[in-house]
Amino acid sequence: MKKIRRIGILTAGGDCPGLNAVIRAVAKTAINDYDIDVVGFLDGYQGMVENKFINITSDVVSGILTRGGTILGTNNRIDPFRVPMLENGKTIYRDLSDQVLNNIDKLGLDVLVSIGGDGTLTVSGKMIARGVNIISIPKTIDNDLFGTDLTFGFDSAMATATEAIDKIHTTAQSHHRAMIVEVMGRTAGWLALGSGIAGGGDITLIPEIPFDIEYVCEAIKERTYAGKYFSILVVGEGAKPKGGDVVVQRTVAGSAEATRLGGVGNVIAEMIEDKIQVETRVTVLGHLVRGGIPTPTDRLLATRYGVEAVKLVARREFGKMVALKGQDIISVPIEDVAGKTRIIPLDSSWINTAKSIGMCLGDKM
Repeated sequence: MKKIRRIGILTAGGDCPGLNAVIRAVAKTAINDYDIDVVGFLDGYQGMVENKFINITSDVVSGILTRGGTILGTNNRIDPFRVPMLENGKTIYRDLSDQVLNNIDKLGLDVLVSIGGDGTLTVSGKMIARGVNIISIPKTIDNDLFGTDLTFGFDSAMATATEAIDKIHTTAQSHHRAMIVEVMGRTAGWLALGSGIAGGGDITLIPEIPFDIEYVCEAIKERTYAGKYFSILVVGEGAKPKGGDVVVQRTVAGSAEATRLGGVGNVIAEMIEDKIQVETRVTVLGHLVRGGIPTPTDRLLATRYGVEAVKLVARREFGKMVALKGQDIISVPIEDVAGKTRIIPLDSSWINTAKSIGMCLGDKM
């Protein structure tokens, strides 16, 4: 059996803390344990289409463990099977996957390690069907990837959101206001609920539980009657009222994620002020939760994922995604997880914990 001599690696989709830790772990393990060369594509799949890459050596990854972002750059707009191009003033889409396959052959790559979220996994699945050997590593601050208990990037984002909630408390107490902190998460509430519990949120609204504004207002009034003249609301960007729909900030044509959520915090603030005349302010954390240095938990998880990914390469167990199950690093077939979303189950211990400590989730307790 031919020895694996060279692997490629890319980071695609949104950035998050821990990406550099994974790149470092993949490179060090490949070089130190298996004498495998590593090539890093620049700006996600765009680098594969345009054949833009760097050779990743031990020197290149030295000192990047604690750095946020990704030294390779990333891109959430380019899918090799549907690349936007401007022709005669109009945007058309072309399948450039053959070009990607040619670039893989030119570089002599035996395997590609793709690091990303659901969009990256979906593209990886298509490339596997074209005969490319792929190992994937799950990354997202939303923690919504199917097949793994935890994605790296989530813990760091939750720490940032929790710190913001901590700081909002003093302003809320001083001005006797209701303060809304809106966080990312798309259609999953892991980030909102996790930071809400850790940050002492009084009300947390998540996509999995459509909220009734009457219950939200009642929870605020009950706090006032008890002498607590402020309330902290943590709201996931995908939260929606019963019988209603999500709030869309804008639609971006041609993007892999065309519908951009955002603005639900302002909608809820208007509802509260209209119904119970409590002064309400909104803080939208937005991309702030993507930045900064990774937490020790994310550095450890990212490193474990990177090491295991290269071990799968060495064992030729292609078409797999590394994953966390309990405390163990395992692998699952990419075809079993691509295109699926892991939301919070209604019987989750996180939801039960929130209710037990008296947190309002926008429904009847």
